[in-house]
Amino acid sequence: MDTKQATVSQTTNTPRAMQRKMLNIKLKDRIPTIEIRKKTQVIDVVQHIQRQKWRWTGHNAREKDNRWTKSCTEWQPRSGRRDRGRPEARWMDVIRRAAGPQWQRKAQDRRKWKTSAEGYILQWMNKASKKPSNQGKRNCVLFKFKRKVLSDDINDTYK
Repeated sequence: MDTKQATVSQTTNTPRAMQRKMLNIKLKDRIPTIEIRKKTQVIDVVQHIQRQKWRWTGHNAREKDNRWTKSCTEWQPRSGRRDRGRPEARWMDVIRRAAGPQWQRKAQDRRKWKTSAEGYILQWMNKASKKPSNQGKRNCVLFKFKRKVLSDDINDTYK
């Protein structure tokens, strides 16, 4: 589990546990979270955070002068190089993936930007809630298989 998934699970599981405690509901009762949230009238923390992030991004894109917040968002390292391995997603990378390459132009229209927020939140929630795949285990098995085949080939050539 990566840090993003761990953070999401911590920020969602704790309030859910508190809500269940308030209503005296046990996990084995198997009541869906949506039902519990309707009874307590509490909004989901992660959705609220993502909605605020989307709103702030639109506000930041609509600023006319060159403030430090806009400069920090658009900043590129001088060397243009990043560390080895898969680069971490930057703020703009995530927004660009959700809203498209012309997201700053789209953000100028407040009404359209506000309506596109729900799509971004749902997209983010779906990515964060996905279970980790067994890809690493599969690769490990393939590597062991290839190593076995290679060692058998080497043994055959040196006999």
